[in-house]
Amino acid sequence: MITAPRIKMTFLGTGTSTGVPEVGCNCAVCSSTDPRDKRLRCSALIDVDETRFLIDCGPDFRQQMMPLPFRAIDAVLLTHEHYDHVGGLDDLRPFCRFGEIPVYANELTAKHLRMRMPYCFVDKTYPGIPRMDLRVVAPSETFTLKGVEVVPLEVMHGKLPILGYRIAQRVGYVTDMLTMPEESYQLLEGVEVLVLNALREKPHPTHQTVSEALKVVERLHPRETYFIHPSHHIGLHAYVESQLPPHVHLAYDGLQVLI
Repeated sequence: MITAPRIKMTFLGTGTSTGVPEVGCNCAVCSSTDPRDKRLRCSALIDVDETRFLIDCGPDFRQQMMPLPFRAIDAVLLTHEHYDHVGGLDDLRPFCRFGEIPVYANELTAKHLRMRMPYCFVDKTYPGIPRMDLRVVAPSETFTLKGVEVVPLEVMHGKLPILGYRIAQRVGYVTDMLTMPEESYQLLEGVEVLVLNALREKPHPTHQTVSEALKVVERLHPRETYFIHPSHHIGLHAYVESQLPPHVHLAYDGLQVLI
């Protein structure tokens, strides 16, 4: 009998690019004392048995990892090159004690990282820098890491093509999406747990709204869905959660899900 892998997902951060509370804002969400309304920039750990994937590595990465047990990160999966998703890559340095870390990204993201962090990707490096093996992946080109299958898929962040991922067949992770091509819907068919961005209710030029995210859920029918990347305009966590269908949840920082 083949045993399904044990998967644990830890939401390190669930907020939009400014985080919540937003600097200088005194709205009800930014003033909330509910810890679920305090959101660092988006990132997640997905542990598949003993293999650990980090999805995105934003500027809050060091803070997000401090409370957690120190152990190896086997791979970093980047969705795109925006600062709130890659600004913490230099803080991978302590984790390189376990060895070089493969970092997967699309071609555009890899190009921008080489320009922003040239000291990490030159022939002659110096001690102390993060040791990263930057690997370019294309949508639908499946790769395997320590026996775990990863499928990159393309979604559109406004007009910018970025990556989502399907991991170990059972988990789908999509952030910063406005629209999804038909072939990517097909790559996510049958996924059990879906992580999906939902910025707010008012339309936005590069991110989908809560209503648009619910239409994606309706089409894919995952067993459970977790919305991420909301701004403070989405409303209080307790209220939003109460308005969602039973199988759809508004994720929050520190939430752990066993699959």
